[in-house]
Amino acid sequence: MLKTTPCKTLMLRNIHMWDACSADITIRVTGEWRKLHNEELNDLYSSPSILQVIKSRRMRWAGHVARIGEERGVYRVLVGKPEGKRPLGRPRRRWVDNIRMNLQEVGCGYMDWIALAQDRDRWRTLVSAVMNLWVL
Repeated sequence: MLKTTPCKTLMLRNIHMWDACSADITIRVTGEWRKLHNEELNDLYSSPSILQVIKSRRMRWAGHVARIGEERGVYRVLVGKPEGKRPLGRPRRRWVDNIRMNLQEVGCGYMDWIALAQDRDRWRTLVSAVMNLWVL
């Protein structure tokens, strides 16, 4: 019997909060202080946004779990179906749903991600593609 635990994933509203918090940097440009926006900071430092880092690390972890095998508990929790009654309302977003959304952004949403993760080189290119996506 597979039981679920109350585990929160990164929700869409939390993603927008990260974007809003990262814009609080002020610098002195030509004698005056002003706020820099995310696009200006990205151009200035050319560092990936926190959203890209979270998505790519989620994908890396999912690839690792897909390769460790079906007999491990973490694999069963990731891809298993919980038993019993579910609460009312819309089902909560699962890790698998987030992984599928990330693959759709890259253009591989129609593929089986577990079979895709077995090839490390191809999975690594997908993870780097997710990392290099422009986040609005």
